Amino acid sequence: MDSKIRRIYVPMTESGFYILFCLQQPQHGYGISQRVKKMTGGALVISPGTMYGTLAKMEKDGLIAFAREEEKRKLYQITELGKEILALEIRRIERLYKNSKGESTDE
Repeated sequence: MDSKIRRIYVPMTESGFYILFCLQQPQHGYGISQRVKKMTGGALVISPGTMYGTLAKMEKDGLIAFAREEEKRKLYQITELGKEILALEIRRIERLYKNSKGESTDE
C-alpha cells in the first residue's frame, strides 16, 4: 500500500469511513446516504456535495471502483486497496475504544 494513500485516509473522517464501509456491497450515493442515516439513527447525514466529492476522490485514489449502472445511478464497490484502508481504520477505532476503557492493546 502506498504510504501517501495511507497518510491521506488514516485517520478517516466519519463520513469517509461510513461511505467506504457501505461500499462493501455495490451501492449508489443516495443508497449510501440512506444507509448511513439509518445506521447512525440520523446522527450523521451526508450531504450530496460531501458524498459525490468523496466518491470521486476515493475512485481516483483506487479505494473504490465503478461497478455498474442501474436506473441511471452509478453503483460503486470497494476495491482491495479500499478493504486494506478500511481494515486499518477499523483497527485504529478498536484501539481507541479499548484505550478509552483502560484495556491494553497488542499494537
